[in-house]
Amino acid sequence: MENTLFYRTIWRWHFYASLFVMPLVLVLATTGAIYLFKPQIDRWEERAFSNLSTHGAVSPNAQLAAVMNANPGAQFHGYRLPAREGDAAVFHVGLTDGRSMRDVYVSPQGKVLGSVDPESRISATVSRIHGSLLIGRVGDWIVELAACWAIVMILTGLYMWCPRGQGLRGVIWPRLRMGKRIFLRDLHAVTGFWVSGLALVLLTTGLPWANVWGDAFRVARAEIGLVQGPQDWKTGTLAPHAEHDHDAMMKMQAAGIPLVGLSDMVAKAKLEKLPHPVFVKPPGAPERFGPPTPMAWTIKSEAQNRPLNRQITFDVATGKEISRTGFADKHVIDRAVNYGIAWHEGQLFGWFNQFVGVVTAFGLITLVISGFMMWRRRKPKNVLGAPSMPSVPHKIRGVAIIIGIMALLLPLLALSLIALWVFDRFLLPRLPALATWLGVKPAYPA
Repeated sequence: MENTLFYRTIWRWHFYASLFVMPLVLVLATTGAIYLFKPQIDRWEERAFSNLSTHGAVSPNAQLAAVMNANPGAQFHGYRLPAREGDAAVFHVGLTDGRSMRDVYVSPQGKVLGSVDPESRISATVSRIHGSLLIGRVGDWIVELAACWAIVMILTGLYMWCPRGQGLRGVIWPRLRMGKRIFLRDLHAVTGFWVSGLALVLLTTGLPWANVWGDAFRVARAEIGLVQGPQDWKTGTLAPHAEHDHDAMMKMQAAGIPLVGLSDMVAKAKLEKLPHPVFVKPPGAPERFGPPTPMAWTIKSEAQNRPLNRQITFDVATGKEISRTGFADKHVIDRAVNYGIAWHEGQLFGWFNQFVGVVTAFGLITLVISGFMMWRRRKPKNVLGAPSMPSVPHKIRGVAIIIGIMALLLPLLALSLIALWVFDRFLLPRLPALATWLGVKPAYPA
């Protein structure tokens, strides 16, 4: 009796989790597929500020002066080098309210052409939907929980669909002449077989960004003591920002000490041939993942293909190079995470990575739609239609083992399992109407 209840419980959890994950996978797959093309989207969004005349071009110092005149009281946070000759330079400034940021576009001749809130960009909006459903921390938890259960669904789905002596038809390729029901089942199984590995890579490489798992990983990363310095990827819905620290610069200027200017740093940045986007950040400018550097200029590339990025700092008074760091200088843990992030964002192998990402997204969408259609076809009227006891109990044992192992690795999954157990064991027996609708006999002992 206990074994039967256990099997039914695990099977129901698998079924309920699938229904929970379905709509969220649709959102994540769609927004993820769009975000794969962030460089192209950003380039299209900035099309009005490209292919400009370079006749009569002025220095970056003169361009900066124009930006400050147009935005009184703003703080200069960074300069983005034009990707191509004739593109506008982009100045990242903080407004006087201390919270709002603007990307200001300046022509080669020093004319302010326009500005945009970086958070209002298409790619930034898509990223927020993908990461938090536009509802902040709660949305981040929901997305992480969906990702955890999606991993479980893929692993348990592979286990339950694994062929056991019936050949490869319906697993490697669909059977086309056995009716709509078999074709739908095979479409689901075959798609799952081919896309599961890629989907698992996408899901697991997204975990370092997640709120609960990412914070736990950040703490473990620091406590182990193997990794020095801050992580260079965000955790949760917000990336940390340091305050602007320009006191040291002001003191040096007041003492009459000559300082190296933006134009000098831009010239050095051009010589480095770093991958776009390349930023020149002044002393004291806030860093997303660490403290500001009050006595140094920073030149850094922030390409989504993270293994290509480098960072160089220069003394603010002499212009001499202070430090130079690249991807090889990171700890192996951080290198692995950054490889995963670059793959997740579709930039590790250029267009081929984008193609594989799109194929994976469409595969996940196909799994969701086919799974939903299978459920609707067999769903009885007026009930949810949870599956009955399977005829092969050993498969449920395997599912239970997989879920147990994943719960040890995914804290939010473990919490959701505890909540499901409490609901299933203590609340559902006292809600007979709901139990009947869910397809559970309400009379089992509490």
